[in-house]
Order: sequence, then C-alpha cells, then structure tokens
Amino acid sequence: MSAQRVVLGVSGASGAMLSLAVARRLQKLGVEIDLVASAAAERTLAQECGPEAVETLRGLAARCHPVQDIGAAIASGSVPVAGMIVAPCSMRSLAAIAHGFDDNLLTRAAGVQLKERRRLVLLARETPLTLAHIRNMAAVTEMGAIVMPPVPAFYLAHDTLAQAASQVAARAVDMLALSAPCAQRWSPQHSG
Repeated sequence: MSAQRVVLGVSGASGAMLSLAVARRLQKLGVEIDLVASAAAERTLAQECGPEAVETLRGLAARCHPVQDIGAAIASGSVPVAGMIVAPCSMRSLAAIAHGFDDNLLTRAAGVQLKERRRLVLLARETPLTLAHIRNMAAVTEMGAIVMPPVPAFYLAHDTLAQAASQVAARAVDMLALSAPCAQRWSPQHSG
C-alpha cells in the first residue's frame, strides 16, 4: 500500500514558517506531500525564513506542482489524497476558495477537496478581519472546510516562535485525522 498523500498549499500571507512546520509534521508521519505554492508565497517564504527556505520546503515534498499548472493531478478529484492544508492561507486565496474561483492550482486543488468531501484546513492569516473576510470564512465553513487561524497556544508558554508554529502545524495536521493526535494538549499543569 502506498503512503497517504496530502496537498500542501502555500499562499502569500505572512506566517510562511507555518508551511515548513506543516511539511515537517507531515513528513514525520510518512505522508507524501503534493506541494503547490504561489509566487507570493515563495517571495514571503524567502523574506521571512531566508533565501534557502523555498528549496527546503520543496525538498520536503514528494511532488512540487507549479501554481499555474491547472492540469496537474491534484486538480482532479479522481486522484486520491487524504486532504489539504493551506498554510498560510491569504485572504485572496480564501476568497477564491469561498467563491469557487479556481483560477490557479492552489485554489482548484482546494475546490477539489470540497467537492470530494475531503478535509480542507485553511490557516487563514490576517488581522484584523474585515466583514468580507468573515463572510468568506463562513462560506468555506458552510462548504465543509476547517478555518483555523494560526493562533498560538499561549497556555503552553513556548520559548520561540518556531515552537509556537510547530504546535499550530501539529494541530492543523491533527485536523486531517491521519493518525493519533500529535499536538501537545492542554492540561491542568499549564494553568496559572
């Protein structure tokens, strides 16, 4: 039996380190990653995580798909994948997914997850939110997506931003229900 496949979409919002954290978490589970990243995502990843970060992310993927390749395998519901995470998810990508505007491979692959009733987790990254953002979040939620803003688990008192990102990534991967939960859980020891 082949390994499970998950689509990892990366759009151009701040919080690019989340894409690396999600990819590393999926790799630890032995999941094959189909990566699709927008040009803005690659730019943000290089700016926020260093010039080598784009190649590092590509190295974690089993397959890398150009965002313009609307004919890639992951654009079809007949290709079995376990779900998709968009980390981070820009408000532009959120809006396109919410309104079925499948104009690139990232938004098309997300739409495929919805039409096939597979899990789609969107790490929506923006603050503060406009009414348009909130309505788009409601629309994708009504279609079956999981909107998961990457809010740190403050009760875990992480020492670094990387630790907080790793916890958010673990929670996102847990949403796909691929294995037993891997995110650190709250316990009474964490309360003040």
